[in-house]
Amino acid sequence: MKYVIVILFISVVILICIGYYFKNIGDHLMGDKLVGIGILASSFILMPIFIYHRWKNKKVKDYMLTEENLRKMRDYEKKRRI
Repeated sequence: MKYVIVILFISVVILICIGYYFKNIGDHLMGDKLVGIGILASSFILMPIFIYHRWKNKKVKDYMLTEENLRKMRDYEKKRRI
């Protein structure tokens, strides 16, 4: 999964760079299309895959502000001040 994300990231960056190259040489329509495709691919393909990869096998409850987690944070602050 890690390599898929890296390959997709590099592909998106290259696509955006090629789009700006086309815009620089005067073909604005093709450049805008390539930059747009690169941005859409990064938003709707790369980012969800990355988020899934980072959050799989994690407990969402550990990251929520529940009463138990608030108590742990308060206890940690008390220990740190002493």
